[in-house]
Amino acid sequence: MGKHAYFEIALFLIFFAFANLLMWGTFTLSPESDLQIASKVWSDFAATIPLIRSFSLGDNFPPQYPIFAGPNIRYHFAFYWAVGMLERVGLPLDFALNLPSSFFFALFLLSTYLLAKTVFKSVGIALSSTLLSLFNGSFSFLEFFKNFPLSIKTPQEVFLNSTFASFGPYDGKLVSAFWSLNIFTNQRHLSLGYFSFIFLILIIYLAFKNQIKLTPQRAILLGGVIGLFPFIHQVAFGAMGIVLILSFILFRTLRLKVLITGLTALLVAIPQIHFMGKSQVVFEPIRLGYLIDSPTLAEFISYWFLNLGLVSVAALLGFFFSNKDQKKMFILFFSLFAIGNVFQFSPEIAANHKFFNLALVGFNMFAAFFMARLWQKKIIGKIITVLIFPFFILSGILDLFPILNDRKITIEDIPNNETATFILKNTPRNAVFLNGSYLYDPASLAGRKIFMGWPYFSWSAGYDTHTRLKVMQNLLNPGDKESFCRELRNWGIDFIEIVDPTPIEDVEVNYQFFKENLTPIFSGTGGDLIIYDPNNLCLNTHTFGNSKLS
Repeated sequence: MGKHAYFEIALFLIFFAFANLLMWGTFTLSPESDLQIASKVWSDFAATIPLIRSFSLGDNFPPQYPIFAGPNIRYHFAFYWAVGMLERVGLPLDFALNLPSSFFFALFLLSTYLLAKTVFKSVGIALSSTLLSLFNGSFSFLEFFKNFPLSIKTPQEVFLNSTFASFGPYDGKLVSAFWSLNIFTNQRHLSLGYFSFIFLILIIYLAFKNQIKLTPQRAILLGGVIGLFPFIHQVAFGAMGIVLILSFILFRTLRLKVLITGLTALLVAIPQIHFMGKSQVVFEPIRLGYLIDSPTLAEFISYWFLNLGLVSVAALLGFFFSNKDQKKMFILFFSLFAIGNVFQFSPEIAANHKFFNLALVGFNMFAAFFMARLWQKKIIGKIITVLIFPFFILSGILDLFPILNDRKITIEDIPNNETATFILKNTPRNAVFLNGSYLYDPASLAGRKIFMGWPYFSWSAGYDTHTRLKVMQNLLNPGDKESFCRELRNWGIDFIEIVDPTPIEDVEVNYQFFKENLTPIFSGTGGDLIIYDPNNLCLNTHTFGNSKLS
């Protein structure tokens, strides 16, 4: 083992312990087996849990988005498929989700450390780079101290704080919501994508410096792994593609190997891309300035200075003082920053934050490199470094406590949720429900697919939620039996949930129609949720699992 091997193993274990603190702190099962979900991840998990359960308790192959039943899945699902398989073989859901989440988060941090150590040949720079990637350097701390002016109570106010100081654009502030560790607790597959991206750059740099040998066979293997990423993490796949293109240009000695890797990745990825299909939502592919509408140059610079903080200046200075090979690394990361500010790849422009998160890993490395040089400038350099370094991590530290102090929301799960338990035990695994609620619908908890969950999730993945909402409105307020049965058959719906009063906005339910024409197969204790099997009404016009959704 190398001289740093034991240290790096210990470092990984520290990262893994910290990751578990985050993951278990935001999601766990109660002693009664109910879901306990932190309020800051509650909304995202309303899409995450149905996806996991569609694999663990349902039958979701070929994969569909379980909260938008019918079309092939457009969302990268492989991480949650693996989690579902772990639950399916008997691991409790919190273990099945939290352990892989923690493992890949720790690998992401370790790969960040290893890349910085390899490029700058310094353990100190590597540790600083990792620290900067953990705790963002934005200027959101200014918002915190607006609300909590410095005083003797400041330490208590920091430790007890449960609200992010800035959560743009959702709270109307300029500093984005996407720099805190909240992105990793919400999007559990994110760490896997980020780790894989950083690891690819590390392999390319080591091969360029002749520290490892990238043979054609290894290039094919590497390309095969990269090619799996449309199903694992789409943005990571795109970012790795950008890195391969730039590496072909920047690293002349690796061109053949990079070409082999890229072509292999493309061949493996094409069937997955074809399977997922193109977005049903029309959006402009060019979007200058990310979350700023038609920004001037001054507005653009101001926005990113507030969001990146002093890292933006220090990274540029680090680039200036770096050598030729190190500058090539900066170009790889900066390309993601540029692309995220020019192109829109999904209906939700905010999703571009993933490009910026990855770019920041590189920026943090060069900022740490600059501060290391500054530290070497006798006593004045050391004084300046000590004075400015806290501002590189202050906002990230302040953002940690709202995650740690978050309150939990309890969702009744199987076996305590009588509706979900009934569905699990009495309906086919591949059944499709015309759902009576959007979020944490009992059919979703039981692993069944629903007609349409909360529209934002499906819309952001590229599904036509506008058309489907109209269909849902017609199905829940039918005019006559014949057209009703025809629509059920056409849309492949097996069961109907009726909730009185309905929590679904813009939908009017014809309760009288369902009472007069359908016989309930289940009624909740309170009588507010009823499940109908329309098969008796529609006779031979409908068959279980005969999904014809499109």
